Parts: sequence; structure tokens; C-alpha cells
Amino acid sequence: MRKLLLILFILAFSFGGEHAKFVQTPYQAPFKVVVEFYFDEPEKIRPALLWVSNIIYVLSNEPYNFIPGEDIDIVVIIHGTEIVTLVKKNKEKYKDIWERIEGMTMYGVKFKVCKMAAEQLYGYTEKDFPEFVELVPSAIVELLHWQQKGYALLIPQIKEMKWSREEIR
Repeated sequence: MRKLLLILFILAFSFGGEHAKFVQTPYQAPFKVVVEFYFDEPEKIRPALLWVSNIIYVLSNEPYNFIPGEDIDIVVIIHGTEIVTLVKKNKEKYKDIWERIEGMTMYGVKFKVCKMAAEQLYGYTEKDFPEFVELVPSAIVELLHWQQKGYALLIPQIKEMKWSREEIR
């Protein structure tokens, strides 16, 4: 019985803190990520790009100070409806996306579009895409390739907000 009371006492004080504590995870370079974009709505690329920006922001600032393109290597594989946002004829419609992606390429992020999806689903060719995009034979094979090279797979889950932040707080 004494042991049980001692265990309960220890547990009560172990979890009885006044608030959560911040833990600075010791991330290490090189930080290699392959990101899969495969969305049912083209506009979902906007919040997905924030996931990529988050990686760059956190790791390139204190206390890590990783150098994007050297210590951080990010490859984005695109093969859903968001392909249409990267076609030259849609540049004005998706200007903010183009600007964000062009900015990320300056940090070494690579954007690769599935040639099979672009051609077979949308009728696009290499000429339809800007120079900051590379076409690859198959998104699926490309994802496997980068994972075999030791890249962690990140698949952004973009959900629709049903309530405002104020409503759920």
C-alpha cells in the first residue's frame, strides 16, 4: 500500500506543473525532406506552401542557423490539381503562388511536377511550365527515389476550416 501511495504521489507531482514547458529540439543538419503535393483543389497549394516555409523559417533562424540549400534540402513533388497553378497561362491567376515558389527556389527548394499527370490529365508539355519547375517521369517513382536517398516524407494535410478560430477557442 505504501508503494502505491508513493507512486501516486510521484505521478501527481510529475504532471502537476502549472503550464507546459518549451523544449528546444536539437535538430541536426543536413535536414532532408521530400514533400508530396497531391490536392483535390488547386488553391490548397497556398497553405501547403506554408508548411514548406515553416521548415525553412524554423531551421534558418536561431538557435539552428541552418543554411537553406546547404543544411536544408527540400524537394516538392507535385501531381494533383495544383499542377494548373504552375502553368504559364495561369500565371496572373496564381501570381501569389508563383512569387512564393520563386522565392523558395532562392532558398534551394526544388519543385518537380509529374510529367505523366501533366500530360495525361491536363494535356500540358514542358513548354507550358516556367523554368523554376522540373518535370519528372512519375511522381510516385520520384517520391520513392528521394525516400531511398534518406529524405523524410512530408504530406501536408490541408483541411477546410468549418469554424473560425474565435469560435473554437
